[in-house]
Amino acid sequence: MSFAATLRQIIPSRPRRARHLWAMSCALVSVAGASAADAERWQRHTSLPEARTEVAAALAGNRIVVAGGFVDDGANSARADVYLVPDNRWSRLPDLPQAVDHAASAGRGGRVYVLGGYGADRRPLRSAFVLEGGGWRELAQLPEARAAAAAAISGGKLYLLGGVDERRALARVALALDLRAGTWSRVPGPSPREHLAAAALRGRVYAIGGRSAGIDTNTRAFESYDPETRRWTVLKRLPSARGGTGAAAVNGRIVSAGGEQPGGTIASVYAYDPSRRAWRRLQDLPSPRHGLGVVAAGGRVYVLGGGPQPGLTVSGAVESLRIP
Repeated sequence: MSFAATLRQIIPSRPRRARHLWAMSCALVSVAGASAADAERWQRHTSLPEARTEVAAALAGNRIVVAGGFVDDGANSARADVYLVPDNRWSRLPDLPQAVDHAASAGRGGRVYVLGGYGADRRPLRSAFVLEGGGWRELAQLPEARAAAAAAISGGKLYLLGGVDERRALARVALALDLRAGTWSRVPGPSPREHLAAAALRGRVYAIGGRSAGIDTNTRAFESYDPETRRWTVLKRLPSARGGTGAAAVNGRIVSAGGEQPGGTIASVYAYDPSRRAWRRLQDLPSPRHGLGVVAAGGRVYVLGGGPQPGLTVSGAVESLRIP
């Protein structure tokens, strides 16, 4: 029986006061339902100061840093901006030491790391930088060049997954940076692919989607890594294949958003619950994009920049969705 039907039984329809109470009750139910629905809709925020795609993005405290990427004329950029989440406002940061696109990024403890990517000569890079104290500092170089990879931090180590190496081949090992010692090591990698996403949750590292070559080679692959056993586990595949995608861990779930495919950019958004080992579809992206930044902050997932059409297109869109 519906709630409205139950009210009809409790509150008779004849007396005028009863009819008034019945109407008020139904109105309250309607408002409550509308409020719940509104809370789960995507919200738009102040746009990136400069539209771009194939960006690196990560959280630093209550700020989201977006660095590098392609701009509208096809050049890659050293620009870095920071979004103050509580204020819905952007500020300019010092530029990266070099222009880069397709770099990977992760953040922890107020620091943001930007790793690899392509340089202006279109070669994969070994560079690694950290934003701290208002400026960029160069870290020890990657043991191997990486571009179109993904990064996540778990247990005091930063993991760089997938991507292409200096030979333009798919990387078969992952790289791990000990954040305290500042040294790199090689660890087992997920199934080889590029343009994938990564996230860390409850001591495990996840590799989400990606592709082996062009946008017609997207995969539904979804795997998790246990740093203690140094083993990868194949998990329930993504509901739909996606490359050029992003992901973030928020409220105990892995959220997968964005990507490109031959038919256009990908609107579908999914959340994976490790306790149930199941995917659930969320509301579609209002502005489907690829090469975007996906960052979790304050119980919401933020989607920043990216290309609104496959290939080199740019956007400054910033949208977020609350994850219950």
